[in-house]
Amino acid sequence: MRLPDTAHTSRPWRIHAIAHDFRLYDVWALPTPGGPDDFPRLVRNTAAGDTSDNPSWIARTLFAIRWKLGRLFGWDDPKAGLGSRVPTLRDRLPRDLREGPTGPDFAGLPFTPVYLTDDEWAAEVANSTVHAVLHLSWVPDGSGGYRGQLAVLVKPNGLLGKAYMAAIAPFRHLLVYPAMLRGIAREWQESAPRA
Repeated sequence: MRLPDTAHTSRPWRIHAIAHDFRLYDVWALPTPGGPDDFPRLVRNTAAGDTSDNPSWIARTLFAIRWKLGRLFGWDDPKAGLGSRVPTLRDRLPRDLREGPTGPDFAGLPFTPVYLTDDEWAAEVANSTVHAVLHLSWVPDGSGGYRGQLAVLVKPNGLLGKAYMAAIAPFRHLLVYPAMLRGIAREWQESAPRA
């Protein structure tokens, strides 16, 4: 379920100080009901994810088109990425986060972990169009349990980045996120500890 921006901005997340110059594009409640200690499982599931196994053929197709366009136009060239076009957000981390864990590496997505706490995980990606942050958090669900929350923060790269974000907005909200949430729910249920 899509949430208002305040579901992210009202919480004392560390990412606020680190990515203060990024725009918050999306906040979603994740279908991951659990207890106070289940956040590591959400982080592991997310890092293991891959766009090629999305349960929606429409979302898989859109991702495949995006990766092909990226190759064709050089959007994902390493010269446009972290440490080349933009510095990594790890350079902005306060000492405690810089010396702490980053979380697992991604198996099939181009994100790089930035930092991990007990209830917050940030990863970043940069290419010719954007520098973006995937922010996962673990929040009380209002009924005694917990659930995941996803926020996407973006710094578009010039006019290309702004045009790109505007062009993909309807696809993100109508096709990609709903399919992604169904996949997250399925993976969450499949990864649940057996009684």
